[in-house]
Amino acid sequence: MTVITDYLATVPTEHRTQATALYDLLRELLPNAKERLSYQMPSFWDRYTLVYFAAAQHHLGFYPTPQPIVAFEDELQAYHTSKGAIQFPYDQPLPKELITKIVQFQKARYQIK
Repeated sequence: MTVITDYLATVPTEHRTQATALYDLLRELLPNAKERLSYQMPSFWDRYTLVYFAAAQHHLGFYPTPQPIVAFEDELQAYHTSKGAIQFPYDQPLPKELITKIVQFQKARYQIK
């Protein structure tokens, strides 16, 4: 068990599959990052916090910080965003390709291998 798997165990059953899928994708993309809880949200850290996520009532929140949201503004048109957050509706599949691009952007930005 990790702090994130402990967190996922508290996510309502109807949202857990999608939250777990995001967690699995992030673990695959960030194999050397440390898993933490920060601001009561799961996060992946490697010298810097690279991304956070959290299960909300109506969406899965993905928090890559503001820079990727600006960089991928055109590709994020289908999602509700704010300064540092992206909302992925539970009734839609996770945009794994887009999430991968955002994580790769963060790795390049922080010079993470």
